[in-house]
Amino acid sequence: AVSPIARDIIETASLVNGAGVGIELARAKHQANDPYFLQPMDGVDSTGYRASWWTQFYCILWRSWLSVLKDPMLVKVRLLQTAMVASLIGSIYFGQVLDQDGVMNINGSLFLFLTNMTFQNVFAVINVFSAELPVFLREKRSRLYRVDTYFLGKTIAELPLFIAVPFVFTSITYPMIGLKAGVSHYLTTLFIVTLVANVSTSFGYLISCA
Repeated sequence: AVSPIARDIIETASLVNGAGVGIELARAKHQANDPYFLQPMDGVDSTGYRASWWTQFYCILWRSWLSVLKDPMLVKVRLLQTAMVASLIGSIYFGQVLDQDGVMNINGSLFLFLTNMTFQNVFAVINVFSAELPVFLREKRSRLYRVDTYFLGKTIAELPLFIAVPFVFTSITYPMIGLKAGVSHYLTTLFIVTLVANVSTSFGYLISCA
């Protein structure tokens, strides 16, 4: 028995001069009648994307942001953990004065600033992409979005948390240790610690992708 699709191909091939053109027309007819086939938009061929770059980016960003909001307990735990570690470091190096011993202690506290922001943020994202790899590969093969829109949307959705963590940490430890007074000095320290945290996050993304 000959299937209806095969009959359509044979009839179309017999009417068109050239078997190759006939097969392409029959395939296009079959795809047009198939409700599960994504039809190309105007100006986009069948191998392209159905949405623009900005539309892909917006959808990925919104989905990633909803996934962050879906688990508020994780955000609270991270902020609470940061506050506890900051309080512990501030208690150890509390009230330093600018003498020889105080300068050495301040150097030790700054070292803990860097190590805490580095390892905490690296291990926070080390499983991000590997956990979503099956979903990403399936959607990428379906040409729903590009790799760059996925990466940017995913990272920007988690950016507020990686800004809040350095803010909480620096706001607690800076006055407890007795670092240089002044709003400008505090903001400079906060800016540097935030940069360290986000560079560490990027390195964690690198490990996750690898």
